[in-house]
Amino acid sequence: MILAGKKIILAVTGSIAAYKTPQLVRLLVKAGADVRVLMTTAANGFVTPLALSTVSKHPVLTDVSNGSAWNNHVEMGLWADAMLIAPCSANTLGKLANGLCDNLVCAVYLSARCPVFIAPAMDEDMWAHPSTRNNINKVKAYGNHIVPVGHGELASGLVGEGRMAEPEDIVTLLAGFLNAGRPLKGTKALVTAGPTYERLDPVRFIGNFSTGKMGIAIAEALADKGAEVTLVLGPSHEKTTHPLITTIRIESAHELYTQAVKAFANCSIAVLAAAVADYRPLETANEKIKKAESEMSIALTKTEDTLAALGKIKTPVQTLVGFALETTNELEHARKKLEAKNADMIVLNSLRDEGAGFGHDTNKITLLPRAGEAIALPLQSKQDAAGAIVDYILKLRNAEATV
Repeated sequence: MILAGKKIILAVTGSIAAYKTPQLVRLLVKAGADVRVLMTTAANGFVTPLALSTVSKHPVLTDVSNGSAWNNHVEMGLWADAMLIAPCSANTLGKLANGLCDNLVCAVYLSARCPVFIAPAMDEDMWAHPSTRNNINKVKAYGNHIVPVGHGELASGLVGEGRMAEPEDIVTLLAGFLNAGRPLKGTKALVTAGPTYERLDPVRFIGNFSTGKMGIAIAEALADKGAEVTLVLGPSHEKTTHPLITTIRIESAHELYTQAVKAFANCSIAVLAAAVADYRPLETANEKIKKAESEMSIALTKTEDTLAALGKIKTPVQTLVGFALETTNELEHARKKLEAKNADMIVLNSLRDEGAGFGHDTNKITLLPRAGEAIALPLQSKQDAAGAIVDYILKLRNAEATV
């Protein structure tokens, strides 16, 4: 879906071309977009709000103050990834050019922080009039994008320029703009995140304090670059709703290993950020273990080493990144892990760094690529740290592609 997860406001104004907007909404929704429709009063004479609410699956808004939560024009302007005014009549074009604000469409336009696309629709003589040309130049100077008009039969019966662009062409234009800067579009990625729980009995387990925040941030950073991400997530209260991320919930290290190996076969990138238990109980009691002696011994056995397993089957076109959480001799231990697991990069955390590690919204990481020097990054939000990791993965992949 070329517009997966994109939030788009469609503003419909009073032009005969409004009859095309149900089809336009259908195509946007089919492309994966979440579409909210606004209408001017004049637009109601050309297409019904019922038709547009049916295809968009959301109420259509026409009034600044009818009590709907979605009628806050500031909120709408902040919500959208793009605002599309289609069709844009000559009258509305003049209002946009001169900052007039007498309806909801104009109010949202003036509040929008997202890119605005204007698809004019009018008769040829109106389109060619000097005042229209002046208004087009004004709105372009404000940073808006003009969707080129088409040539053909017009409502007046004349043949010429002024037709609103066809819905298919508008969707293609929007997708091309909004997908720019998505170098991982079409790439499949695997991310593991969160802890694992290794059961002792039905009520107790061996685990750790990982929340999964770092791994989820990495999954979202990859998805923001266009990747289709499989997120293998251990027990965690955290979650993501990114449309390009498929979450597989697991509990144990064995389940994580099984799902990761399965997904890795079809992935170009894998980032193993989960805090996986190194050992699990050799036996799991079927009933709650009762307190008896003053001491108790539990036999443990090693869990599967997912990073090492993926390192053994990794192909030259796959990029494998692991995490190392250390408390002493951090760089030395991380470099040994890099070599032993055949990873392309290790992301090092030290629990000695304040604000890093489990439970924080921040992290302080060091990137250790297989080739090159260690890159120590400052304390920053986990989202920014995730962005830095993904940017370096892109750098690694670009370097490999030029070899």
